[in-house]
Amino acid sequence: MTSKHLVDPELVAILEYIPDTTLTNDNLKEIRAMSARAFADLPPFDGFTMSERLIPGAEGAPDVRVVVYLPTRVQGAVPVLLWLHGGGYIMGSANAEDATIKSIVSVIGCAAIAVDYRLAPETPYPGPLEDCYAALKWLSTHADELGIDPNRIAVGGSSAGAGLAAALALLAHDRGEFHLIFQLLIAPMIDDRTVTLAHPHPYTGEFIWTPQANRIGWTSLLGHEPGGFDVSPYAAAARAENLEGLPATFINVGAIDLFLEEDVEYARRLIRAGVPTELHVYPGAYHGFRMLADAQVTQTAQRDQLAALKRAFELAQQAI
Repeated sequence: MTSKHLVDPELVAILEYIPDTTLTNDNLKEIRAMSARAFADLPPFDGFTMSERLIPGAEGAPDVRVVVYLPTRVQGAVPVLLWLHGGGYIMGSANAEDATIKSIVSVIGCAAIAVDYRLAPETPYPGPLEDCYAALKWLSTHADELGIDPNRIAVGGSSAGAGLAAALALLAHDRGEFHLIFQLLIAPMIDDRTVTLAHPHPYTGEFIWTPQANRIGWTSLLGHEPGGFDVSPYAAAARAENLEGLPATFINVGAIDLFLEEDVEYARRLIRAGVPTELHVYPGAYHGFRMLADAQVTQTAQRDQLAALKRAFELAQQAI
């Protein structure tokens, strides 16, 4: 059943130009290379310094590459966003969402740290998550050096990156070492059971990220078929039984995005657990619609997420 008639008119045309390439285990390396070339020459940006660091990974794991964005025109310690890129757990890099990060830090006046976590299937769970936790530990323990406020740390990401952000929020809460004040989850990939639904949503997942791609992503991360009873909530955050005490949360998702129902359900459960939660569902929007920066729905989504993050940092500042 097609959902094309439901697509926002501003988002339809580009679908004709997106390569009709089905993601498989055999062509994963080729698709990764295509994605890397797309971000090889990123434009310069004023008002921030950018640097790459290699930071210690978890015990027995390799160092983790991070990209650090620090504002040059702000006095005093600034809040920081730990950003985790998307790519289905199997693609992408810390540079892949450079434009998104810059749009956030330029408006908010915060710092940002993008994490080049290891990818599946070469590194299945828990490797990618432990890389992200190592980055959280590093920025928390190097706050003075970086000029950031350790009391105003948020985590965010898109798609699989948002799934890792949600898992990291759970892990940080349960380990109790570092405190997050907010999680910014853009179309989070958080539930492996979506792959195995007996009656999937008839109008989601036709474009960009499909059920077939989703199965590859989850199988690669977990190291086995998704949907079983032994999946950790730190791999798939929707599996967590107790959501109490998690940081305030923002979730947005398109109405024809494959992740629609898992995201709406996660927001419902967060609210029921007493977590301040903001949820936006954008009609006519498929997964990755943000690539059309000039579309009205994209601009609306960007305003919503920027406003939520800014408010979270301001509320944290008032509480100090």
